[in-house]
Amino acid sequence: MSDLDRLDTQLIATFDGKVVRKDLLHRIKKGTNVPTFVLEFLLARFCASDNQAEIDAGMEAVLATLQDNYVRPDEANAAQSKVATKGSHRFIDKVHVRYVEKEKRHWAALENFNSQRIAIGEKFYRDNDRLLEGGIWAEVTLTHNDIEEDNYAFYIEELRPIQLSRFDFGRYAEGRGAFTRDDWLDAIMRSVGLEPSKLSHRTKLHYVARLAPLVEPNYNYIELGPRGTGKSYFFSEFSPYATLISGGQATKATLFYNNARRKVGLVGYWDTVAFDEVGGIKVRDPDTIQIMKDFMANGRFSRGAEVIADASLSFVGNIDLSVQQVVNSTEYDLFQPLPPELDLAVMDRFAAYIPGWEMPKNSSAFLTNRYGFITDYLAEAFHYQFKHTNRYEEVSRRVRLGKAVEGRDEKGVKKTVCAFLKVLHPNGPPSDQEFDEYVTYAIECRRRVKEQMNKRKPDDEFARIDLSFINSAGNDVVVFCPESKDAIATQQPARRHLRRNENEVAPSESGEPQVQPSSEVDAPPVAEPVVSSPTPTTAAAEPIALKEQHFTILYGDTGHSYESIMGDYLRGAKAVVIEDPYIRMPHQIHNFVRFCETVLRFSVAKSITLITGYDDKTQFADIAEKLEELKQSLLEMDVVLDIVLNSKIHDREIRIDNGWTIKIGRGLDFYQKPAGWFEVGSHDLSLRKCLETKVDIFRG
Repeated sequence: MSDLDRLDTQLIATFDGKVVRKDLLHRIKKGTNVPTFVLEFLLARFCASDNQAEIDAGMEAVLATLQDNYVRPDEANAAQSKVATKGSHRFIDKVHVRYVEKEKRHWAALENFNSQRIAIGEKFYRDNDRLLEGGIWAEVTLTHNDIEEDNYAFYIEELRPIQLSRFDFGRYAEGRGAFTRDDWLDAIMRSVGLEPSKLSHRTKLHYVARLAPLVEPNYNYIELGPRGTGKSYFFSEFSPYATLISGGQATKATLFYNNARRKVGLVGYWDTVAFDEVGGIKVRDPDTIQIMKDFMANGRFSRGAEVIADASLSFVGNIDLSVQQVVNSTEYDLFQPLPPELDLAVMDRFAAYIPGWEMPKNSSAFLTNRYGFITDYLAEAFHYQFKHTNRYEEVSRRVRLGKAVEGRDEKGVKKTVCAFLKVLHPNGPPSDQEFDEYVTYAIECRRRVKEQMNKRKPDDEFARIDLSFINSAGNDVVVFCPESKDAIATQQPARRHLRRNENEVAPSESGEPQVQPSSEVDAPPVAEPVVSSPTPTTAAAEPIALKEQHFTILYGDTGHSYESIMGDYLRGAKAVVIEDPYIRMPHQIHNFVRFCETVLRFSVAKSITLITGYDDKTQFADIAEKLEELKQSLLEMDVVLDIVLNSKIHDREIRIDNGWTIKIGRGLDFYQKPAGWFEVGSHDLSLRKCLETKVDIFRG
């Protein structure tokens, strides 16, 4: 390594004993599967020198120590035999201590030694209380017990923690005061093994965002990008407080609560639970996703027991599509790799979407050979802030967000800014310029989430995508995502449903349209996305220029009623013909009644003709009474209902005498059946979930 640079010197002077040369880690890491913080513990012991000869000798000592003392899972039996033969031996392993109530004593267990009943003296878990709270990595001297009357074969003679047993946050924060923000940012980059001089400032911010769930509780983010960019490193290697799981482990018992054992799952024991290869998540039990939604929303859920936990959820995976093609596509969005179980409700709970496609591929060219924090020391600093510091009120007092920022937008933006303050400013507030930079980045990452939901949702629920804030100069700044700023397909996605005049809402029960009062709260977003129906130019009752429509109603969508789909196209109609072979079951007849009500509200029709089919005369006789009742009620409204039986029809379409034809793939029966008739959506069809179907509206 070349001479120490300014940042090396400053780190060594301010955090003596807490930093290590990172190139030594890279050299030794390639040949072992030991966690980074364990290797750095050994490097700090044997290689704390600038003399190359001493460093080379130290490296040999580290390798020899690992060879002799690190227990691999498949060597547990050999390790036990070694202790029994030699009498004692020193190991490097993760040690857990549990209290067994029935026996009224504590037992230790080594993770890879495969023994659950190792005797341990009180002084060890009294001096290292984290042995009882998830365990710690340590150098452990195990001794064989030759007393046959005892019910254990091994006991701990000596224990030296590898992880820090105590952490002084005050000292850490005080040390931060000796650095500028940019120097501290570079120190963080070197601590995760990267050379900051080879990274752009924006890329450094992406890496800080990856650290966010380690410092901010109940923080949920997603990162999709190419393979080989280190998305999962922070959760498998960097922090002993994070765990990385595969999609197949996403069960409610594993993640949240095991009812059989009455034991909380992973979210109760880790600061961060990360899902690797999120595109491959397979959820057999729908309750898992529902519990996940509850937990992501507020850090609590109920599953036989009320559980409150602080764990953050991180979702990382690959995206194989061209990002530029996706943002310019009307069919695809950047959530494309996600499985259908991770629906819009889950996506809306992401505080940030990190653009993984901007991250550099793993390469030795980006690795640093300079000094950085010992990984475990920095992980302890992050864990302390995760548990003991709250910057949310500070951020809330200082940030001023624009009108388009809605509830979950605001929460996500603020929590991202909180995380940046904890990582980069543990000792106090940032400058106005720095704060504006963090808010800008946080809004961009939340906007990326909202833009993709807006493309996916066929109505205007997520249309307010022009998120902004008032910067320190007093200007309202709208923040864009660089990949989609000029992509019309993302900024103004075509809508797949019809929308009435902006000044008109659904008709009242009396059939008269209600005028919606104007207010700032209900104002449309600054940049209203282009929709299929035209935007009115005046408040006068001008005829609406109707257009042909072709769109898909997705499974689970709401907001679709007969009024919203065909209301405008019925205006002026005098006769309506509907072909639908399935007006048979009671709920299908209810749908037809609603259709007739829609015709009454929006048209001046005097006749409605239903062409439908039945299996036999008996089936028709069963429901003829209901249809006759409807026919009589329509006559009272001066409308004639004709029913034509045709057992051979299969098509479903509505023909209006003003020239418009409406084809709905499933006919009138495109709603999911409600679980009960006393739930929301059982009567108001616009609130009921739909089945997937295509809708085509055209002339002729």
